[in-house]
Amino acid sequence: MKTLANDIRQFVTSEYIEPARQRGWATVQVKCGEVLKALGLDGSRAAAVCGALNANKFHAENHIRLESREGPPSGLSTTVKFTFRLAGGPAEGVGPEQDSAFLRLRGIGKEAFAGLGGGEAFIRKEREQFYSAEGE
Repeated sequence: MKTLANDIRQFVTSEYIEPARQRGWATVQVKCGEVLKALGLDGSRAAAVCGALNANKFHAENHIRLESREGPPSGLSTTVKFTFRLAGGPAEGVGPEQDSAFLRLRGIGKEAFAGLGGGEAFIRKEREQFYSAEGE
């Protein structure tokens, strides 16, 4: 069923969420007034935009978390600004900046160094062997 809320969610997903994710951004900001203008809606539809962007359905579909919402106390205005944190995937709670191949390697040698007496002890022993071999 085609509804205004679905149209709003689809628009924000394709014009804000997906491009931000492709750029590797951790967060993305969406301004209600900009969405209204882009969809050709007048200010009286601000509540529809705010409602669609507040919906758990929107957050779950896009694997995002509402980080902050700025604007008037009613939360239903063209001036409302939403900041969403992008997650790495459906079951992940980390943003793309933390989902790099390099950062996934973090801690990979912990057990190996522990078996050698710790990282500092390993380095000390290697240095001793290096300097003793250098003098030969």
